[in-house]
Amino acid sequence: MKKIKFLALCAIAAGVVTSCQKDEITNETQPETAAVTKAHLNALAEAGVNIDGAEYVTFKGLPGDPVVQGVKSGDIFISNADLDSGAQKLGVTEDGANKQYRTNNLVTGSNRSFRVVGYTGSCCALTSKMRTALQWAVNNYNRLNTSLNLSLVFQSNFNNTDMVVYNNGAGGGGGSAGFPSGGQAFKRVQINAGTDSFSTNVVEHVMTHEIGHSVGFRHQDWRSRQSCGQNTNEGTAGVGAILINGTPSSDRADSIMLACFGSGEDGEFTSTDITALNVLY
Repeated sequence: MKKIKFLALCAIAAGVVTSCQKDEITNETQPETAAVTKAHLNALAEAGVNIDGAEYVTFKGLPGDPVVQGVKSGDIFISNADLDSGAQKLGVTEDGANKQYRTNNLVTGSNRSFRVVGYTGSCCALTSKMRTALQWAVNNYNRLNTSLNLSLVFQSNFNNTDMVVYNNGAGGGGGSAGFPSGGQAFKRVQINAGTDSFSTNVVEHVMTHEIGHSVGFRHQDWRSRQSCGQNTNEGTAGVGAILINGTPSSDRADSIMLACFGSGEDGEFTSTDITALNVLY
């Protein structure tokens, strides 16, 4: 399967990761001029993020969203507030094994039932293909026997308990999302406008991947980013993620949570993805 390198944006309040592809996509918010402080670089590394190319950015969300300042490196964004508090710091695995992982923060209790809003507002409306793909992505989660229950609507109105999926207008394929915070799923999932040039199955893959981050999944191959044709550890030596029992030890395993995606993705969970979801939820 041909891989196309995508470094998709990952942004927002809690800390973020995204699906990426391989062929060069530049789709970042404008960086601030100040160099990233050593304290923030250390906090970024402790969150399992590659610090190469880290820069301060201002995140712009949907109309009415607050402005969020933070640090972005590659396809990951974490707010300054979360870097200062250590809210997204990862746990260390007991055996250092390379397995499918999650963040420290998960969606809890009644928060596991939430509404997904496919945004139709004038600034950031999903295309027809994106709307179809979002329905398929939500179906991926709802067809499993887990405690997650996603209800999907397409509209421009939303509230602070909704996960809103929207078109950020950026070129190139990919998307962005964040990690859970305060027991709730991450609330903003961005899809790059350029993703619409791929098949509906690929768009489904990107959306399923980003929702995966929003409920607590990290990239399966964070130690190497081999799916991007790289050999780069997203974290630092000695800093791990929390492994999920029953998932494969190889970072080359087929998972919807690999860091980069190809142009032939089918958009479906693998058996180990399903195992991971059932373990967590």
